[in-house]
Amino acid sequence: MILIKDRIKDLRKLMKENNIDIYYVPTDDDHMSEYVASYFKSREFMSGFTGSAGVLVVTQREAGLWTDGRYFVQAEKELKNTGIKLYKQRIKGVPTVSKFIESKIGENGVLGFDGKVVNQNMKETFEKLIKSKNGTIVLDKDLVNEIWNDRPLMPKDKTFFLDDKYTGESVSKKIARVKEEMKKKNVDTLIFSVLEDVNWLFNIRGYDILYTPIVYSYALIDGDDVILYIDSDKLDDRSKKELDKNKVIIKNYDDISNDLGNLNNKKVWIDKSKLNSYLFSFINDSNTIVDSYNTTGTLRAIKNKTQMKNLRNSHLKDGIAMTKFIYYVKNNIGKEEMSEISVADVLEGLRREQEGFIMPSFNTISAYKGNAAMMHYSASKESNATLSNEGFLLVDSGGTYYDGTTDITRTIVLGKITDEEKKLYTLVLRGMLSLMRAKFLYGITGANLDILARGPLWNEDIDYQCGTGHGVGFVMSVHEGPISIAWHYAKHAAVIEEGMVVTNEPGVYIPNKLGIRIENEMLALNGAKNEYGQFMYFEPITYCPIDLDGVDTSLMTYEEIDTLNEYHKMVYDKISPYLDSKEKTWLKLQTRSVKK
Repeated sequence: MILIKDRIKDLRKLMKENNIDIYYVPTDDDHMSEYVASYFKSREFMSGFTGSAGVLVVTQREAGLWTDGRYFVQAEKELKNTGIKLYKQRIKGVPTVSKFIESKIGENGVLGFDGKVVNQNMKETFEKLIKSKNGTIVLDKDLVNEIWNDRPLMPKDKTFFLDDKYTGESVSKKIARVKEEMKKKNVDTLIFSVLEDVNWLFNIRGYDILYTPIVYSYALIDGDDVILYIDSDKLDDRSKKELDKNKVIIKNYDDISNDLGNLNNKKVWIDKSKLNSYLFSFINDSNTIVDSYNTTGTLRAIKNKTQMKNLRNSHLKDGIAMTKFIYYVKNNIGKEEMSEISVADVLEGLRREQEGFIMPSFNTISAYKGNAAMMHYSASKESNATLSNEGFLLVDSGGTYYDGTTDITRTIVLGKITDEEKKLYTLVLRGMLSLMRAKFLYGITGANLDILARGPLWNEDIDYQCGTGHGVGFVMSVHEGPISIAWHYAKHAAVIEEGMVVTNEPGVYIPNKLGIRIENEMLALNGAKNEYGQFMYFEPITYCPIDLDGVDTSLMTYEEIDTLNEYHKMVYDKISPYLDSKEKTWLKLQTRSVKK
């Protein structure tokens, strides 16, 4: 970890030279993306922490990294001997990033960061924090860039166009819908800064971010003008043709700053939590800012009938691959050498055999025994565990196909497990089944439903330090808002709409011992409508057996057992036609009806 210490030392030297007292390094790229291209991994470069969420703050005397419960165990390991202190978010007594900065900034102190990777909301928060100390902000200093000599280049891969037979909606219809929303909002101009919003609007996809099929770009609708800001060399011929057909103006990626500077006396719709503070600084005071969640975030989260049909098909293909994978692992464990990495490679190979496969939807989490306690563990050459005939193997994985994006977790019993381990597995399963069979009135948010998944665990004084579920994009990001299932985020929870897709993934994590997670994707649908209102329910669209070797049915209710049996019957009916005779016989046993 000497390398990390040297980088922090070099950063502090640059801070002194630039009269900066505190330097802030987030995870984000210029678009506030969750997952970013290698070029933007400044926080990882400076700290050595490889998780997808976290913030590094450096002063002349201290360095701290903040991350959430998914990464506590991982961060403790990766930050060891770096001199960087781990601050666990949402833990009582642990200061937030804002409180830390507020307490450390001196009189006339200077806070610095690269404004392109810090959103406008955060900048305004910082301004309020340091105001009492007459502090100032420097937002045009990418100091990490001056240290990072071998920084990766920005990606240059070509885009591809996603046909209407997959999206269910043409570019022209999407533009018309967005313009209608702009009229309702009474705005002249709408800035698209979120990559998923831009890619959704124009039905383009790309390869700029590992595991996420999107391309770096901005968009602007200003009156009749619809503008796409992109490295035009990336555009494939089909995308160029479709954009031209829809009268979309193509400009260079960096031209957006000048165009924002040329806006005058307009009502401009932006989302300050997603627009970076550098670009915001170009918008002059003659304009009126309407700060609100971009309408496209909700529009793309609600899947249309064509997308629903395609999603069921992509999950069928994914279920075939996953079922074959579990068969392989359970039938060959102890007969051939297996490791976390080797079985993950087998799974990716099975997915690649499926028609329309594009890429994994995220880096497969293949975690054995204690490694699975790290919720977003990534096996490396150093950590790669050899599998044996005991304990649990947790595999969280997914694929992106032309007809959908998948996310599934199965915890596989490799051999001998204890009664306590079986109890924990069953508690997780009970929570997953409880949420899966939920019926609820329209108007409910995921925060309201979270207790259904956590209930069996909470009754045993057990919890997991993350949300229960997240939205999933369509040939897009595997994590998608605005929907989530998490009581922690009740203030920002979105109403569940028909057509939204959400994961259902309760779990148990015991540091250095085990991790258990069972995850299905679910499609929200309308049910009965009567004098009480519109009722809704979830359709499970993940088709893969749950390992009955981990289940103690004596701990389950009759209703839970019925739900499990119904789910397994569906899995067998859908998957068995695509298996060979040995796999089919095995699946019949794995999906057998169980009793209390």
